[in-house]
Amino acid sequence: DDIARLRLAATSALFTRRDAVVVASVSCIYGLGSPEEWRERVLILDVGEEHDRDLVLRKLIDSQYVRNDAVLGRGRFRVRGDVVEIQPANQETAYRVSFFGDEVEQITHFDPVSGEILTKLDNVAIWPATEYVTSKPTVDRAVGEIRHEMSERVKELESEGKMLEAHRLRQRTEYDLEMLKELGFCNGIENYSRILEGRPPGSHPFTLLDYFSNDFVV
Repeated sequence: DDIARLRLAATSALFTRRDAVVVASVSCIYGLGSPEEWRERVLILDVGEEHDRDLVLRKLIDSQYVRNDAVLGRGRFRVRGDVVEIQPANQETAYRVSFFGDEVEQITHFDPVSGEILTKLDNVAIWPATEYVTSKPTVDRAVGEIRHEMSERVKELESEGKMLEAHRLRQRTEYDLEMLKELGFCNGIENYSRILEGRPPGSHPFTLLDYFSNDFVV
């Protein structure tokens, strides 16, 4: 859980700072989603600006945040009347956003365990809760392509007499496709990254290096 938080902290820092230094193992560098999709999903809230509260909640859910009105945690948010509390997936602290109608009245940075107010902010950026965030049109396209590839592979396995392997492949893939259609995410989603990102066969997936600006140093 800590490694996942640090990975997300690294990607968000690379988009918002010029002084980021990343020290990571190879396993932390590979297997990330599209930096453009990730950048487009950031939710920026400014005090005094108008934001439809229901639309804010929908954006959080689309970015893989989970609503839990009882307990905050990484990648969760809760709603109490006109107050929305969000704990970003890349932090151990949380933000309290107070609405007056559709206007952001106040943003407070606080400790979700002790409740201590750390500071008041003029604005806040909430990054997606996972490295893989995809739009519904992308998922709809990918589901069809994944199902087609699965059918071809199942036929191939059945022709070789590998009925158990074919059954397991179909069962697992169908489950993943249902999760993708319902939630826009599934465990092991990185295995479908080529199709989700529309890359040609044999091309490399996105890595942390794709999140750096052009003048980074290794």
